[in-house]
Amino acid sequence: MTQTNVLHQDNLVSLAHPAQDASNRHIMTFEQITEQYEENACWGLMTSIDAKNCDPELIRSSDAIKQYVIELCDLIKMKRFQDTVVVNFGEDEKVAGYSMVQLIETSLISGHFANLTDAAYIDIFSCKLYNPYEAAEFTRHYFKASDSTVNLCFRK
Repeated sequence: MTQTNVLHQDNLVSLAHPAQDASNRHIMTFEQITEQYEENACWGLMTSIDAKNCDPELIRSSDAIKQYVIELCDLIKMKRFQDTVVVNFGEDEKVAGYSMVQLIETSLISGHFANLTDAAYIDIFSCKLYNPYEAAEFTRHYFKASDSTVNLCFRK
């Protein structure tokens, strides 16, 4: 079974499932995220997605990573600025893999893909509100991850 995990600490939220996490703490719905975002006049929303046990072929393909960014931006309705930058580097086996940066009209999307652990670490930051659960589920599905963890931070 695949799942996404979420925690909640003040301005930070992290998911075990979009409805509740493993400790049965309340998990914010997208409607509640929208409400908090608007009530607190937030400047932006940051979503960090840690996807585990990804398909090794996908995270080692610059073309697959670029396609992921295009599809993610379409899904969360973000306008890309210029092309996605994807670079493969890392002398230390622990961190070797592709890194990606995509500027978007309202900020940026970045990520690192760790070859050693077949993990993907994606950060989405935007001052335009988007559904972080859709982004997380899309990421998990696209990279065929066994599970993922999501952390949300409201930027003020």
